[in-house]
Amino acid sequence: MTGPQTSFRLGYVPGVTPAKWARIWQDRSPGIPLELVQVAAADAVALIRGRELDAALVRLPIDRTGLHAIPLYVEMTVVVVPKDHVVTAVEEVTPADLADELVLHPLDDVLDWDRPPGRLIGDRPATTAAAVELVAAGTGLLVVPQSLARLHHRRDLTYRPIVDAPESGVALAWPEDETTDLMEQFIGIVRGRTVNSSRGPEPTAKKKTPAQKSAPRTPERRGGQRRRPRR
Repeated sequence: MTGPQTSFRLGYVPGVTPAKWARIWQDRSPGIPLELVQVAAADAVALIRGRELDAALVRLPIDRTGLHAIPLYVEMTVVVVPKDHVVTAVEEVTPADLADELVLHPLDDVLDWDRPPGRLIGDRPATTAAAVELVAAGTGLLVVPQSLARLHHRRDLTYRPIVDAPESGVALAWPEDETTDLMEQFIGIVRGRTVNSSRGPEPTAKKKTPAQKSAPRTPERRGGQRRRPRR
């Protein structure tokens, strides 16, 4: 029989920033370390299934076999360009606007499409970081989720949103047969539950005294608003 968990190991893929949730965890459970581990987007699911992570913040879509996954948010897709590129003259572009542009397609691309727009460069960079360097060198443009454009920010580059393009969803995933107390705690944090909120059974009602039984019932109020009776 194993003892209680003494830490919680959370993976997160590039571009995802778990710092806010980590601070809340520290405030609520200062005696249980939250270990943050950055992992490649392509490796995250295998690490969860291998129990090397208790959970991970992953990019959708994923193979959900044997996993729980809670979608958290969806990111805008952008095109990364040099600051002097003609694209910077507009606030947003469409895939058709990039039809004649040379576009890089890194091997670790996380967007769910058959191919990016534009004229794809045959020599695919190994990573998004390497592709950003090639954009700065004037080789081509790069289409990525906005958080990755920010992660690899350079002073000589900028980006513009692309409409009508696939977007990247971020989710919290963990093994479906291991929803531990610490896992429930982290789920509550990402879902915005307060420290006093609970998913457990309602507390047993106290027995009323004779005086309380005979007292007239008045509606309860909270913060100046009428509290609705439970159904």
